[in-house]
Amino acid sequence: MASRARVRAPQLVGKGGWLNTGGKDLTLADLRGKIVVLDFWTFCCINCLHVLDELRELEEAHRETLVIVGVHSPKFVHEAEHQAVVDAVARYEVEHPVLDDPELATWKQYAVRAWPTLVVIDPEGYVVAQHAGEGHAHAIAALVAELEAEHEAKGTLRRGDGPYVAPEAVPGVLKFPGKAVALPDGGYLVADSGHHSLVELAADGETVVRRIGSGERGFTDGKAEAARFSEPQGLALVEGGSDGRAYDVVVADTVNHALRGVNLATGEVTTLAGTGRQWWQNSATSGPARDVDLSSPWDVAWFDGRVWIAMAGTHQLWSYDPDADTVQVEAGTTNEGLVDGPAAEAWFAQPSGLAVAADGSRLWVADSETSAVRYVAAGTHEVRTAVGTGLFDFGHRDGDAAQALLQHPLGVTVLPDGSVAIADTYNHALRRFDPETGEVSTLATDLREPSGAVVDGDEIVVVESARHRLTRLRLPEEAVQVEAAAHRTQRPATEIAGGTLALDVVFTPPAGQKLDETYGPATRLLVSSTPPELILVGAGPDTALRRELTLNPDVSEGVLHVSAMAASCDADPAIEFPTCHVHQQDWGVPVRVTAQGTDRLALVLAGMDQQ
Repeated sequence: MASRARVRAPQLVGKGGWLNTGGKDLTLADLRGKIVVLDFWTFCCINCLHVLDELRELEEAHRETLVIVGVHSPKFVHEAEHQAVVDAVARYEVEHPVLDDPELATWKQYAVRAWPTLVVIDPEGYVVAQHAGEGHAHAIAALVAELEAEHEAKGTLRRGDGPYVAPEAVPGVLKFPGKAVALPDGGYLVADSGHHSLVELAADGETVVRRIGSGERGFTDGKAEAARFSEPQGLALVEGGSDGRAYDVVVADTVNHALRGVNLATGEVTTLAGTGRQWWQNSATSGPARDVDLSSPWDVAWFDGRVWIAMAGTHQLWSYDPDADTVQVEAGTTNEGLVDGPAAEAWFAQPSGLAVAADGSRLWVADSETSAVRYVAAGTHEVRTAVGTGLFDFGHRDGDAAQALLQHPLGVTVLPDGSVAIADTYNHALRRFDPETGEVSTLATDLREPSGAVVDGDEIVVVESARHRLTRLRLPEEAVQVEAAAHRTQRPATEIAGGTLALDVVFTPPAGQKLDETYGPATRLLVSSTPPELILVGAGPDTALRRELTLNPDVSEGVLHVSAMAASCDADPAIEFPTCHVHQQDWGVPVRVTAQGTDRLALVLAGMDQQ
C-alpha cells in the first residue's frame, strides 16, 4: 500500500447547523470508521453543481463505507440565509448531510481557497487528499477503493448505513421552475426543473394542461409521457412545422448538457445538440450538433438567424444552427470574469439568461456570477456591459448603471418600451434597466428567487423559482424605492510578502495514471489579477504549474486569478486504449501585502501540498 501524507482533520463547525440528518448535529467522531469526503460548495457556483452530479455515482457505489458531507460556504449574501440553503439542497437533490457554514468557519479551518474543493478524510480521522475544481470523481473513487482495502485489513473500517436522513417531500404542481415562454394560445410552457419535465399551463398560470416528460431524471427521447430531462431551464419558441422542422420549442436541458426539441402538437421530444457528456478543455468547439459536447446550457434564444445558447458551464455563448445542424462557440474564452470587446476575447461568468431586443439589434445576457447585464451586438457580435463591475461586487442599488448593483441575476426580459426587466434572483426582486437613460430601477420586491419572466400586455408573469409558482404583476408606472445595499465577496485575505511570490499549483496524478503529454504539454496555467497592476511580471498563460510573480510594491491588496488545467491518462503501457481525464479549476484568491506575509502561495489542484 502506498504511503501518503496524513493531517488530523479539524472539526466541522457551522452556525447554520445541519441538514439531511433528521435534526442531529454530526461530529467527526460520529463518522469515525467511515471514509469521509467533504464537499465545500456554494449553490451559485456552476462548477459546484457539476461536482454534485459527479459525486452521485460514487455515493451510490460506496454507501456502506463512504459518507459525503456538503459544507455549504456562501459567496453571496443571499447564500448565507439558512432557508436559501434549505431550498438549494432540495432543488439539487442533495442526498447526503450538509453543514450550513455561513461564516466560513470550517472553510477557514481547512484552508480552502476555491469553490468547489473536495477533502478526503480516512476512517481514522486524517486528511489524506484535497482536490479543487471538477473532474476528480475517478481519482477519488480510486482512493476510496484503496482506503477501503487498507482499513478493512486494519480493522478500522466500519460498514453500514450512513447518517443521511431524507427530508419530507413537499407536493406541488411545480418544483423550482426555471424559465417560461408564452404560447400562441395564451398559455405558458414552464421548465419544471425540479420535476425534470416541462409543464404546459393555461392562461391563468396555474391550471395544468399537460406535462411533457416522465418526471424522472434521465436522458430519453420519445413521446411526452416517456421522455426524460434532467433539470431543464431555458426555453425558446422557434418556427416549426411550416419550414419542415419537427419541433416548436428548443429546451436547454441543463444537467444533460444538451438541447432538446419539443413538438407542441404531439409532445414528441428529440435531441437537437449535445452528447450527454460535459464539455472539457480541448474538446471540440464546433461541429455536427449531436457529436459535440456541451456544458450546462442554461438558456436559449433565437438571435441573428440561429439559436444562441447561454453556456453557463464554460462561461461562453454558443449557437445552434438548425439548418446546418451544427453548433459552435460564438463568444467567450472559457475564462471566468467580466471583460468586454470582440466576441472571441470577451469573458463571461455563468451566463444564465438571454433576451433579444424587439428590433433584433442586441442579445441581452444575464451574466450571473458577475451580477451583470451584458449584451451582444447583432452583426459585429461585440460584447458590452450595461450593468455590473465584476466577480466580487454585488448588492441592491438603483440609479445610474455605472454604480448600480445587482445580486446574481438569472433572467432578462425585454419590455414593450425597449427597456430590460431583470430577474435579480438573489435580491428577490424584479429590476429594470433603461438603455435610453442608463438608469436602473426596482419594479418589484418580495419575490423569492425569480429566475425569469414573460411579458403579457401591460403585465409581467414572473417565475418565482423558490416559491414554486408563476406570479403575475402589473408593470408599475413608478419604480419601487428600496434601501441601497452594496457588498463585496468576503473571504479571508492571504497575507503575502511584497516583491517576489512563488505560485505553486500542486497536482499529483491519480493512482495508476501519469501526466498525458500525447498531444503536447499536459498542464496549463493562466494568471491575472485585480487590479491588473498588482502583478508586474508573471501574468498571462504558460504550461508550467509553478511560476514566480513580481508584485507591485505600490499595490497593497487585490485578487489573484489563477486558472489551472492538468491532463492524466492510464500509466500502464499495456493498456491499448488508456482512460484519460482532465482536471481543472479557477481560483480567485484575495491577497494582502504585509511584512509578515508568505513568499509562497500553494493552490492544490489534486493531492497534498508536501512543502
